[in-house]
Amino acid sequence: MKGQLESIVDHMYRAGIQYDDALREFQKTFMLIALRQEKGNQCKAAVKLGMHRNTLHRIISGFEIDVNAIRQAQRRFPRRGVTFAHQEEQSNSYKLRPVI
Repeated sequence: MKGQLESIVDHMYRAGIQYDDALREFQKTFMLIALRQEKGNQCKAAVKLGMHRNTLHRIISGFEIDVNAIRQAQRRFPRRGVTFAHQEEQSNSYKLRPVI
């Protein structure tokens, strides 16, 4: 992992990205990954990051991260047009069939 990080930093340095911009991009990406892993739950993400939830909220606001978009992207919606049904009582197995 250290080698990958050094490679990224080297690439950013050679591209002329200044320290403040690189640090900001790293922090934003780090926050986004934590929020995605916790499905947009700021309290859980703050615990994983080792910070208070208010601090995380302030950072999120500063980066203009849309937590609602993260929550929506993580939602699982039921499949349409497919339902589970018994094949036969004695077989005890299930199959997919279209809903009519």
